[in-house]
Amino acid sequence: MAQLQDVQIASPAFKANPHPFYDRLRASSPVCRVMLPSKQEAWLVARYDDVATLLKDPRFAKDRQNALTEKQLARQPWTPSVFAPLMRNMLDRDDPDHARLRKLVHKAFTVRRVEMITERTQALSDELLDKIRRRHTFDLIDDFALPLPVTIISELLGVPEGDRTNFARWSKTMIKNTMSPLSVLLSLPSMLSFIKYIRGLVKQKRLAPQDDLVSALVQAEEAGEQLTEDELLAMIVLLLTAGHETTVNLIGNGMLALLQNPEQLDRLRKNPELIETAVEELLRFSSPVEMSTYRYAREELTIADSTIPRGSLVLGVIASANRDERQFHEAQTLDVARSPNKHLTFGQGGHYCVGAPLARMEGRIAINALLRRLPAIRLGRPVEQLKWRRGLVLRGLVSLPLAI
Repeated sequence: MAQLQDVQIASPAFKANPHPFYDRLRASSPVCRVMLPSKQEAWLVARYDDVATLLKDPRFAKDRQNALTEKQLARQPWTPSVFAPLMRNMLDRDDPDHARLRKLVHKAFTVRRVEMITERTQALSDELLDKIRRRHTFDLIDDFALPLPVTIISELLGVPEGDRTNFARWSKTMIKNTMSPLSVLLSLPSMLSFIKYIRGLVKQKRLAPQDDLVSALVQAEEAGEQLTEDELLAMIVLLLTAGHETTVNLIGNGMLALLQNPEQLDRLRKNPELIETAVEELLRFSSPVEMSTYRYAREELTIADSTIPRGSLVLGVIASANRDERQFHEAQTLDVARSPNKHLTFGQGGHYCVGAPLARMEGRIAINALLRRLPAIRLGRPVEQLKWRRGLVLRGLVSLPLAI
């Protein structure tokens, strides 16, 4: 076991290239203890087999109330009461509540709705690239990777067009400003605005339901599916946020990886039928999800010869597992035709990402469109000058300047 209190795993500098650190963890400290920016102690699990087990192991709770003693709960970092409704989301719940909430989302994702989303994603990709093609330079994140999934998830949920810029900003604030007590305080105005907006949206859909996901969730609640108002609020915030953040990072990180590996970029251009395996490889190689979401040990247990006390916060390092040489041949090499490819980017078990099909579809269409419509794009800035977003669970770029 290694104590690595000085590693700033949420910092932009670390995010720029975390893999040398993860390589060392897998080799010598596959389970190690770190201090998070929130001053909360956590255990990192680095190897593929251990992370895969962690994601499915019922001895780990998602809801800390189901794992911590009263004394441990009293020592948890302070959380403003305004955040309390957001803690009712399915990501942080255990069965049977988790299964009930997940079932509601699946009911709302009808086959017809998914088909409509696919057609709309292709059309929107072309619309955005029509504008970009008139320019000599552009920012992949601001001009394409962000507006594409933000628009899609907004339309899916029924968020009016004029409100989408605000909710993208609120989402970034929520993810970035939960790293320390001070950042939580700084995020309060945005979070209050976010919650107020969602409550108003729910009220609007109750009065005049439409063919969208929020209306479907409201109607499910009214049909006696036992969805409380806080659960409804938390569900919508989760879907709005998770419904675009992973895709933004998949497109941004993925295109950067391709531009840094021109032989693979050229291979994909010449063989567009490889797009499906290519997206899976980009999900593995450039993991847009770096860490698993929080899990708490329900009892004292052992992973890789390290004893983890009851109540401990445990994080599976997905970006490390996805480059574990024990699981992947030439794990440090990008291979757009890699198969099989059992990466862990979307998790495992009961908490497997409900939005995985949406992210995959958006990634395939977006990257295919970029390569088809912009055959000569190149980096507009040296890699070492690129800025990465601060955060713990996700890994993504602030911007990615490209030249045409």
